[in-house]
This record gives sequence, structure tokens and C-alpha cells, in this order.
Amino acid sequence: MFEYALHRLRHDDLVRRAEQDRLAREVLRLRRAARHQPPTNPEPPAPQTNFTRAA
Repeated sequence: MFEYALHRLRHDDLVRRAEQDRLAREVLRLRRAARHQPPTNPEPPAPQTNFTRAA
């Protein structure tokens, strides 16, 4: 019975680690994809004002 419980604990730990690794890879993939996409709501350009005096 002890061997089965130890095997089950090891299996659960391996499954948990695999899930964490998968999630970490997914986050990195999404960050890389977001870095290469243009922003969805870009800032409008600042208005140009002319401060020259008329002669």
C-alpha cells in the first residue's frame, strides 16, 4: 500500500509540474505575440501650434 501511495504522490507532482510548465510556455507565447502586434488604440498625434507672430 505504501508503494502505491508514493507512486500516486509522485504522479500527482509530475502532473502539477507539467501543467505549470505548460502555462509558463503559454504566457511566454502570448507575450511574444503581443509584442509584435501594433497597439489597438494608438495615441492621437499632438496638435501642431504655430507661435510665430504675424508681421
